[in-house]
Amino acid sequence: MSDPDTVGIDWVTERFDVEISAADDARTDHTVHDLVSLGLRHNRRRAHLLVSTVLGKHIPTPPSIVRGAADDLGAAIIAAIGTNSARDAVVFGFAETATGLGHCVAERISASRYLHSTRRRRPGVTVSGTFEEGHSHATTHLLQPSDPAFLDATSPNEVLIMVDDEVSTGKTALGAIEAIVAERPRTRFVVASLVDMRTPDQEAECEAFAAQLGVEVTYVTLAHGSITLPPTLLEDVWKLESGDLNPVAPRRGDLVEVSPDWPAAVPDGGRHGVLRADSPEFHRAADDAADTVAAHLDPGRPVVVIGHEELMYAPLCVAEALERRGLATAYQTTTRSPAQVHDVPGYPLRRGFRFIAPEPDPDTPRYVYNVSSVEHPDPQVVLVIDSPADTDELRAAGGLVDVLTAAGHPVVLAVLPATDQLSLARAREAVR
Repeated sequence: MSDPDTVGIDWVTERFDVEISAADDARTDHTVHDLVSLGLRHNRRRAHLLVSTVLGKHIPTPPSIVRGAADDLGAAIIAAIGTNSARDAVVFGFAETATGLGHCVAERISASRYLHSTRRRRPGVTVSGTFEEGHSHATTHLLQPSDPAFLDATSPNEVLIMVDDEVSTGKTALGAIEAIVAERPRTRFVVASLVDMRTPDQEAECEAFAAQLGVEVTYVTLAHGSITLPPTLLEDVWKLESGDLNPVAPRRGDLVEVSPDWPAAVPDGGRHGVLRADSPEFHRAADDAADTVAAHLDPGRPVVVIGHEELMYAPLCVAEALERRGLATAYQTTTRSPAQVHDVPGYPLRRGFRFIAPEPDPDTPRYVYNVSSVEHPDPQVVLVIDSPADTDELRAAGGLVDVLTAAGHPVVLAVLPATDQLSLARAREAVR
């Protein structure tokens, strides 16, 4: 079924005849074979899921690998537009999957500022704009910078770098560009991704749409490829029952709760915007949080640091700090994505947990996949959340703490104070 330029046979390929092919591309040291694996969604819009092996979302991944892939993407951006343009750029990450990746890229290129979109709606938080992602399980992206002018161009040639884990058709990035330029005119964009799976026709459509908008869009990726989907895939996968979720162990894991001292003036991530000058204090805060957490960990047992949905970068930095302390550490986050779990060889989502959303809509379930892995069997868990997720639902029966401890994982719950949009705006204004 496969030929030499396609990914090796896996369970999805065998069962549904889905194929990922790698493009002949010598521009980077990566191929799609290295970067993604095939999973399945429970979604009427799109049945397949490209599961990243380097992102730390669905698969527990050593933080050094996550950082390394993001650094490679940042280096590719610099090669495409030059060091000075990259340093002067503003970076934008797509929720939920690329919030941490975008932040990593922004740091690698030393960009002037970073913002990511969000799906979180909170009372009193100003929304400066929105755009849609048609195939997603949660389609509306919100823009909530502390300063409504955060994405405004500061010079005629300033580049806005849009970072996502994958470009499948290009429509999400172009929709975001269209929404941004309608309110904040600018002409230079980069769309950066770990993998670019567009067909030649889709690439031509993207070029035509950019010309229609009157903007210049440069695409940068670590690997090009394509995917072949049988016409009945949506219906065939929809009929397929997912495997069991929420495994239960003979003995429940213990829970320890800690509150790291995260400075109020340091953003906890890019939801309301991060400046280049924030980076040193951010990493100091993450190191301090790791010290707090490490006091409650067994140094001889593997650790998986789990972030909460869009809160990806701070947990990654905590995981990196634990890794530097000699702990066998992996990193991943929870997700809104209802993927299918199948405990079969050749499938990336072997184990899964469904839990009550801690916020803001507890009627919609959330998920985390795997947690255990061959490299990190039976791990202890460091669960890093922000204060809006520190709710009764988090600890309730069927909540995230409950399902993880019921599976036998000792859990250290670290709650970071969420960045307040208004306070951050005042702090930014005070130093101008």
